[in-house]
Amino acid sequence: MKRTVETDDAPAAVGAYSQATTDDSLLFTAGQIPATPDGDILSDEPIDVQTEQALDNVLAILEAEGASADDLLKVTIFLDDIDDFEVVNETYATYFEDEPPARSAFEVAALPKGVGIEIEAVASLE
Repeated sequence: MKRTVETDDAPAAVGAYSQATTDDSLLFTAGQIPATPDGDILSDEPIDVQTEQALDNVLAILEAEGASADDLLKVTIFLDDIDDFEVVNETYATYFEDEPPARSAFEVAALPKGVGIEIEAVASLE
């Protein structure tokens, strides 16, 4: 049975979506942009800072369900400029010491709130 996940440690959903949903086996996060839990948008920050905030948001949602980065199965990264990929990859790598999750990265035409990155993830809760 599907249920929604909410935490005050990540930005609140601002539309008709949930921070995450789960069936208690898999957890699917909504796309996380570089916004603080208080709602401050970091669109003017360098891409490494934006990447850290988006990943921190994903991890906060996982932690709300007792999961961690080690439980991530798949991560999808959306970039407004694929030329940022190298910096994003270097920053991303610091979050995973062993056995990083599968990952895809795409350049897209635009992202919400003028940010440079959005990250969504799938994690195992078992």
